[in-house]
Amino acid sequence: MAHHPACTFLDGKAELALSSTPSTLDLSTFPNTYVLHTHVPVAELHDIEQQLIKSGAPLTYDIREARIVLGYIFKPRRAKFELQAGNVRFKEVDPASGSTHAVSGTASTPEPESSELPPVKRRKLQEADTQSTTDETTASENQDPSTVGSETEAEDEVEAEPLSQLSISQAPTSPTVDSSPPPELPPAPQTQTSFASHVKVVNLQWLKDSVRLGSPQDIGKYLVYEAELLPDNLQSQTPSPVVAAPSPVEESPQADKNPRARSSVSRDILDRAKAEAESKLKPKAYFSTAAKRDRIAAAAKHDFSNRSFTSATSQDSFSQRRRLLHRTTSEYEEGTSETLPPMPDWVLQNKIYSCERATPLNSPNDAFIAELKEIKIARLLTNDEIGVRAYSTSIASIAAYPYPIQSISEILALPGCDQKIAQLFHEWQTSPDHRIQAAKDAADDPVLKILRLFYEIWGVGAITAREFYYEKKWRDLDDIVEFGWNSLSRVQQIGVKYYDEFLLKIPRSEVEAIADIVKHHAQKVVDERIQCVIVGGHRRGKLESGDVDLILSHPEQSATAGLVDKVVRSLEKEGWITHTLLLNLTNTKRGQEPVPYVSNTKGAGFDTLDKALVVWQAPSYPGKGGSDAQGKEVKNPNPHRRVDIIISPWRTVGCAVEGWTSGTTFQRDLRRYAKKVKGWKFDSSGVRERGSGRWIDLEGWADPKTRCKDALEAEKRVFAGLGLPYREPWERCTG
Repeated sequence: MAHHPACTFLDGKAELALSSTPSTLDLSTFPNTYVLHTHVPVAELHDIEQQLIKSGAPLTYDIREARIVLGYIFKPRRAKFELQAGNVRFKEVDPASGSTHAVSGTASTPEPESSELPPVKRRKLQEADTQSTTDETTASENQDPSTVGSETEAEDEVEAEPLSQLSISQAPTSPTVDSSPPPELPPAPQTQTSFASHVKVVNLQWLKDSVRLGSPQDIGKYLVYEAELLPDNLQSQTPSPVVAAPSPVEESPQADKNPRARSSVSRDILDRAKAEAESKLKPKAYFSTAAKRDRIAAAAKHDFSNRSFTSATSQDSFSQRRRLLHRTTSEYEEGTSETLPPMPDWVLQNKIYSCERATPLNSPNDAFIAELKEIKIARLLTNDEIGVRAYSTSIASIAAYPYPIQSISEILALPGCDQKIAQLFHEWQTSPDHRIQAAKDAADDPVLKILRLFYEIWGVGAITAREFYYEKKWRDLDDIVEFGWNSLSRVQQIGVKYYDEFLLKIPRSEVEAIADIVKHHAQKVVDERIQCVIVGGHRRGKLESGDVDLILSHPEQSATAGLVDKVVRSLEKEGWITHTLLLNLTNTKRGQEPVPYVSNTKGAGFDTLDKALVVWQAPSYPGKGGSDAQGKEVKNPNPHRRVDIIISPWRTVGCAVEGWTSGTTFQRDLRRYAKKVKGWKFDSSGVRERGSGRWIDLEGWADPKTRCKDALEAEKRVFAGLGLPYREPWERCTG
């Protein structure tokens, strides 16, 4: 199999330079041709199809009918996957021996046949600093319902004012196309019979070169993969309309003499031009947001139907029969036995909100919880929001139970745990390795592995991860860099560039050191009365954190106006911040007044505190400014860290500290409790009454004599005002 020339990449994105001038290229003798959508932008896809039609190529939209498949494909393994994904049944053709073996079109991911997968490749980005034009952040998209492993409070609609300090590089360009003159002898013409029952996957560079040189080039030079179609694939096809080139309008000699004939020809031309113009003005439903969402959902349903880690409710009603939980007489007797520990009060009173009970950092049932979390993230990545909330509730309830669970009776007694969780516990308890099959299947699923890879990129949530996989057809970080770099937001570009470093955990000592530096700079630009509180997982007692979350406040309201901008600039001058991805001054712009609650405005006033999302790197390191043995400048070896700096006015600092400290489910249930029990709207920027929309002062700020002395006192007043007992930060570890 001959090597194909590399495709030219501009700004990290594949481009097919098709001539806008009338083409003399004739592809009418070629067989059915199909264009893969993988890595091809929408506008370019239209240009490619129009070029094929103009050249007379029979264009088909059913890959099973095609004998030529064009695409930005470089590897045989990828070409094979595309054929299988299109339900093409074929035999592999061994280039050396010519032998074949059948392949079924049922693949869902381009994995090699062997069980040992190669490590995920990562393209090294250049260190050149160029200004990016897309400074948008996807922080709100990151916050999926009950986000897995979330360290901070979810944010909805945030007015972002990003400030880019140092831009990350653009993707490296591939070698340019060889522009040597065409061979002296033209290749033999390709016809329907030349392909017989074979299908050939050809790199799109073939079409580009053919258009540039004005004649069909030898396909063998651009061939990526060739296979022989099986008879059942040929017989099962239902021929679809093949798009052919429009016939040119020719005027007969009589037309010159016949005015009516000339008028008829002119009307035909005008009608076609008018129809073409109208078609361009009409919105294309295929590319609408709703259509894209439906396509992604359908593709995910196809991939994950009848999987053990997905919900039975998303499948056909009778696709899975509900198994009855087998219980013995001894288990019933055990339920009333004195050997079982006494049930906690929150169990006996059926407290359904996790904010009404203590949930420690470490649970005696952590092993079982770990299995449930594996299923929970599978539900998140497969777009099962209801399943995510249900598992979050069950996990929080089990994590709060202070004893090792011994029987299914204990599970069924816990609020939020139903027969399904009891079945999973029974399976976990009786399995030799204390594993749940659904959790093992989720961990081993090849599609979920890729979705999880994307999900772990900073700025990419579950929705975007599915879009990367199903809509963009990306399979690893290399694909993102090579084919979609310019389509990423600023945050996502940084997330890809520092992917490995952001996965590194931050020890408590480093978190505290970063907080001390930020506090020092805040006090330098204001005064010594600035208070700094480390929130997130660090405050809940975690030994390591994924990022650093800090809240700054000051007793004087005027001191916090515009404070985040001053602090960031001061830190930048000393080299602590390498990238500022978000600088939000929404609270300052509205005079730091609490936002009234408006019930018919979705997300209004939802955590609109001033904040900055920055990338942090310690500027000092051994050998700084020197050169290594090769004469190159010694690079900074300190890892890049994610740091969130939040500014809260003193009047609502207790709400801010509570909201950014508590676990995701604890915070979700606190909002539900405030709504259902109090009729209030709670978030990090304050508490409002749902009926009138007015701000409720739970922290005693209105009277200067009763104002809190510090953020901890303010947080305790928030709990008291909600009618809840105060829970220490390490008692809010619901996950």
